[in-house]
Amino acid sequence: MAREKFEISGMSCAACSARVEKAVSAVAGVKSASVNLLKNSMEAIFDENLTGAGDIVAAVIKAGYGAREAKTDGAPAGPDTAAEDEEKKMKTRLKVSFLFTVPLFYLAMGHMLNWPLPDIFLSQDNLMILALTQFLLLIPVMAVNFKYYRSGFKALWGLGPNMDSLIAIGSGAAALYGVIGLYIMAWGLSHSDSHLVHSAAMNLYFESGATILTLVTLGKFFEARARRRTSQAVASLLDLTPKTALVERNGTELNIATSEILVGDVLLVKAGETVAVDGMIVFGNGAVDESNLTGESLPVDKNPGDRATGATVLKSGFLKIKVEKIGQDTALAQIIRLVDEATSSKAPISRLADRISGIFVPVVITIALLAGGLWLLAGQSLPFAVNIVISVLVISCPCALGLATPTAIMVGTGQGARAGILFKSAEALELAHEVGAVVLDKTGTITSGRPELVGIVPGAGLDETQVLRLAAGLEKLSEHPLGQAVVRAAAERGLEPPPVENYVQTPGAGLSGLIENRQLKVGNRRITESIVSDPNGLFEQGDLASAQGATPIYLAEGQTLLGLLKIADTVKPTSRWAISELKNLGLLVVMITGDNVRTAEAVSRSVGVDQVLAEVLPDAKEREIRNLQDGGRRKVAMVGDGVNDAPALARADVGIAIGAGTDIAMETADVVLMRSDLADVSSAIRLSRAVLRNIKQTFSGPFSTILWAFRLPPERSTNSGG
Repeated sequence: MAREKFEISGMSCAACSARVEKAVSAVAGVKSASVNLLKNSMEAIFDENLTGAGDIVAAVIKAGYGAREAKTDGAPAGPDTAAEDEEKKMKTRLKVSFLFTVPLFYLAMGHMLNWPLPDIFLSQDNLMILALTQFLLLIPVMAVNFKYYRSGFKALWGLGPNMDSLIAIGSGAAALYGVIGLYIMAWGLSHSDSHLVHSAAMNLYFESGATILTLVTLGKFFEARARRRTSQAVASLLDLTPKTALVERNGTELNIATSEILVGDVLLVKAGETVAVDGMIVFGNGAVDESNLTGESLPVDKNPGDRATGATVLKSGFLKIKVEKIGQDTALAQIIRLVDEATSSKAPISRLADRISGIFVPVVITIALLAGGLWLLAGQSLPFAVNIVISVLVISCPCALGLATPTAIMVGTGQGARAGILFKSAEALELAHEVGAVVLDKTGTITSGRPELVGIVPGAGLDETQVLRLAAGLEKLSEHPLGQAVVRAAAERGLEPPPVENYVQTPGAGLSGLIENRQLKVGNRRITESIVSDPNGLFEQGDLASAQGATPIYLAEGQTLLGLLKIADTVKPTSRWAISELKNLGLLVVMITGDNVRTAEAVSRSVGVDQVLAEVLPDAKEREIRNLQDGGRRKVAMVGDGVNDAPALARADVGIAIGAGTDIAMETADVVLMRSDLADVSSAIRLSRAVLRNIKQTFSGPFSTILWAFRLPPERSTNSGG
């Protein structure tokens, strides 16, 4: 079986993507076809012995859309310039649409709402001037949005009506009926029939046609912007890799481009530099910040024989790394691939209008013609019957399906933005109401993401202040985040770290030096192996601290322990309440982390999540999301803040990023919590549920209009105006 990607053009809604998938799936030898509406792409799996890429392209073209094989050179894709161009075009169309729709709407509704209008538009003798002005204002809006008519009627002729078909029929019918009204007004003027002129002027639909086009274009602009931002996500990942690297070849140090690194080269990495590719450490020691990949805020001590991963940062020390993986084989490249695949395989979330448009459009057209015909049989005039037909088309199709739905979503996104909840697409707002399980990343989401001193246990006659002051004296020269947490705590208490002499750093263990004529050591259990005096049971308390999710740091002099410092990534103040709110909504709450099981369970007990998944790597996070989705838990939301969360955020039905997180997390996610408050997750879901209730209520409008078409008294005329 072959798997190939194709670029698809001409799609505008879920009905389009469904039609493309149906057409390709019907080709002999095609096993499956998956269309990504956001990226205008399709992935097809097919038997090369039965069909080829050319047959698939031909099937898409026959269905009424454009297609070509996607360009692949084996390298991760960069920014999508096509998405940027599309956003610019939509922005121009939107500006032109609003420029002419606003005055058109004002003229059409001004006399009804007693808005101030120039005298030339108020007199009954000037109704023709008012009507012609409205028509002239409509023309630019229709011209700049002509794409809807081309796509909509093309799909209609192909018996595959889509959202563009609704827009084209509704706005086109409004324009056509308005033009007919102009002729009726001209006839009335030439025959001095003022009643006919006034009746026709009150039943123009020019502003309806323009408003339909403008509001739908506004929604399309938001979609184009989301598509552009999504295309930038991979580019953000690529920026994590340094452009150049220092390598050792045949005893010579060379500064070369990262793309020129070969398997077997030896990388030289100094403190503060980023590891370019994956390999094994052959010399040196250091603390490596792997938060880009694992999400864990605490650096990992690395020694010869340990693995080093590209895109991680060496915080302290010096390393020589023998290159084992380059290009598409590196861990970062795998994350990029997962983000792309998860985004591509996620089924496009169609609006309610798109789901039923294929059925609703022909039904509405049939009912409109039936209503007009019945009124003719009942003895009404042809103009009256035409009025009924056009009214059903204008009001039923666009108003509820083309206007009310995006308007409700716009209001919802506006309310969310004011509350610090940014929905990046209408689909995200629509889908959030179906979420049944929420997966929370631990570091930076539930916890603060930065190690802090949470406790001091003094020993050997010292108090807490003395222990902290002496430990800070040694740690102030260290770049290790745990040491920085000690120094910050001392500064917060107004303590001045004493000067240190004979400073020595022991890789993977800790520090030692002479402070106030005392030879002191500070670090983990390894630096205290020679300790024989522990009168206060500090080792036992350190083990207890580890079981509770904290990291114990010991201060010693000679063979005697002087104190214990507990450092932990603390839980955010609102996390427990936020998780209880999610559970009150009936959601399964899962915590996922790359941290060890002991720390994860300690955090779990403190915040009350339902399930814990610990020691999970980035690719496994994405897999765990798929497992939850396959488990029948309705839709799954993922909340995270780091690069390591990007594949899971993309795979989830709704990806939610913490605003204080990385750019890639926010670009990949569907929702961004600007206040970085976990409590906003429940607020986002509640808002989505409220908006969807509103949207469903609006669908009663078209059916009410259909009933109106059959019950309208002959002597009554109505100006719906959309």
